[in-house]
Amino acid sequence: MLKPVATIAAATAVLLSSTAAAPPFQTPAPVAYLEDLLTGAVLYAKDADRRMPPASMAKMMTAYVAFDLIKKGELKLADTATVRPETWQRWHGPQAGSTMFLSPNEQVSVENLLNGIIVLSGNDACVVLAEKIAGTEEAFVALMNRKAAELGLRNSNFGTSNGWPDGGVTYVTARDLARLADATIKQHPQLYKKFYSRREFTWGKTLGAGADITQGNRDPLLGRVAGADGLKTGHTEEAGYGFTGSAEQGGRRLVMVVAGLTSFNQRREESVRFMEWGFNAWSAKPIVAKGKRVATAAVQLGDAGEVGLVAPQPLAITIPKGSSPDLQARVVYQGPIKAPIKAGQHVADLVVTTSGGPAQTLPLVAEADVGEAGFFGRAWAGLTSFFA
Repeated sequence: MLKPVATIAAATAVLLSSTAAAPPFQTPAPVAYLEDLLTGAVLYAKDADRRMPPASMAKMMTAYVAFDLIKKGELKLADTATVRPETWQRWHGPQAGSTMFLSPNEQVSVENLLNGIIVLSGNDACVVLAEKIAGTEEAFVALMNRKAAELGLRNSNFGTSNGWPDGGVTYVTARDLARLADATIKQHPQLYKKFYSRREFTWGKTLGAGADITQGNRDPLLGRVAGADGLKTGHTEEAGYGFTGSAEQGGRRLVMVVAGLTSFNQRREESVRFMEWGFNAWSAKPIVAKGKRVATAAVQLGDAGEVGLVAPQPLAITIPKGSSPDLQARVVYQGPIKAPIKAGQHVADLVVTTSGGPAQTLPLVAEADVGEAGFFGRAWAGLTSFFA
């Protein structure tokens, strides 16, 4: 049973509970992270804030920047880019890593470049798209870092568009990669669905015979875990084998990161095992129906003194499967909340803790509009606050 705790009308730090009571899981991955996006519960974290080279997982940010520009109407999938001979020279051949097999002076659409980046992990495709968007790769990298700051990726920095080793300039953490995946999925759902779950893509011709080149998506979850639909692998000698992945089952979406593994096969096996553990060892427990009032919050300088806080959708928490833990909840907001307020505006959070489990933060929204107080209301509020 949910045990409500008094509303906190001030900025309050989110609880960071121990995961000691979580179902046991062990992985040889030096870095591992698993989050349930439905509830915000961190199900597993192993060195999740260690700075590390992302290898090709950096391409998630390249795709995110492009998705963001497409959403704003500043870039179109049908726009074309020209493969500069200098770019082709740098990014072709075995020494250039994964490739889309672009050709010099070739005209390529943004849509095909995104398939080359996301499905084929093409280093050449990343640089061509970067030059198309920003003129130079260096200018595009500045966009990447700007977006990283906007997303709150506090322990990430990008020095290239494709994650190529650069002496430590480019680094990320598992937690930041999961946050980037979360933003990609939630902010760009149609583009995410269009590109990230594609199993293979054909581009380029073989030398001599001129046959089409078809390459498969390296995502180790696709076709192996139900509901898997992204995201990106990475590998260099420096970084080892890594993967940021996501899958959705029964309304629950999980995002996972593993890094530093020693082989292609180990990455595949650990990724599948990790994601299956997340779905099989944990379950969602509904706690608040959509539209139900959870609490009220004080309003400053409004035509009403308080506003109801309601669930914007059915709210659930993640618990070990088969368990019935005691729950405690508290409402957290920066208050009093300043008017005006719109109905449905996210103004507070419900922070739920279980006995020894991870803290989970769920959104609460305003139940109704609250307008600004008139002149006399503002004067009265100022007077009472002076005497208080």
